Amino acid sequence: MTGPTRRTALRAALGTACAGLLAGATTADARRADHGPVGTVRIATGESDGFYAAFGRLLADQVAAAYPRLSCEVITSEGSVANVRLLQARRAEVALALADIAWAAYGGAAPFARGVPLYAIGRVYENYAQLAVRADAPIRTVADLAGRTVSLGAPASGGAVLGDRLLRAAGLTPGTDVRVRHLLMPQAARAMRDGAIDALLVAGGVPLPVLSALGTRPGIRLLPLATLLPRLRAGGGQAGSGLEAVTVPAGAYPGTTEVATIGVANLLLCRPDLPGPVAAALTRVLVRRATHLVPTAALGTQFLDVRSLISTGVVPLHAGAVAAYRELHG
Repeated sequence: MTGPTRRTALRAALGTACAGLLAGATTADARRADHGPVGTVRIATGESDGFYAAFGRLLADQVAAAYPRLSCEVITSEGSVANVRLLQARRAEVALALADIAWAAYGGAAPFARGVPLYAIGRVYENYAQLAVRADAPIRTVADLAGRTVSLGAPASGGAVLGDRLLRAAGLTPGTDVRVRHLLMPQAARAMRDGAIDALLVAGGVPLPVLSALGTRPGIRLLPLATLLPRLRAGGGQAGSGLEAVTVPAGAYPGTTEVATIGVANLLLCRPDLPGPVAAALTRVLVRRATHLVPTAALGTQFLDVRSLISTGVVPLHAGAVAAYRELHG
């Protein structure tokens, strides 16, 4: 089951699972507002017009509604790698990151030189890797990018790390067989229209505004990526961890057909010193206000399934989050 059908079913499952939790949620949130945590939480997200930032803004709004004395500041960034470094530098308290990047950071694997102390609030949604070429280009596979120019996204994004691995899994050496650029989404869109690049990789929900804008001018086609999963996983370690086959439905962008690509979960991370009551408050918002945390342009993305919120892999849940999940689920 894929696309809108999958999303409808997931929403139904979410509604059923949360039915007991949502009963009286407004009253419970108001009651906690009198005694809830106080202060400001900085949330590191992503590019200003991307999914991370959209989710971060929604989360900030819902935290303010549930806990008026706890405010959230949304920080835009280049993405997952940058966000982990913002936590490390104490310039953010909470951050979004691809699961494979979070696990690599926690374990001290590339692109991190040593382990980064991290905790998780929860696993929030599925991220779709989308590698687009012009619709009229004779490029059908990643291997066909040999001799071409591709943007893999911002330098400190999780997509850039995944893009490098995708090229290598297809037998291409970045910088030798393929000219690689690291452009922000608006720059990449302009470069695609101008013919300065042949392909661009973005990661996020479906549809992504940057690709929707390119869908009519010049028109795009998504390359299949799921066939590279065995090679990505063969390297062991964190390189292929958390990656799975997902499907971008037909019509997600003007004229596009269904394509099998690669998905990886996003985690809401935090510093170890985040106060327990704040972690618990964020957790309650994720569960109680899940349906308010879905960006409007979310066609085929799995959001906030209460059954998987606690599935954060090697990154342990913050004790405050654990207490809140126990309170909510028994």
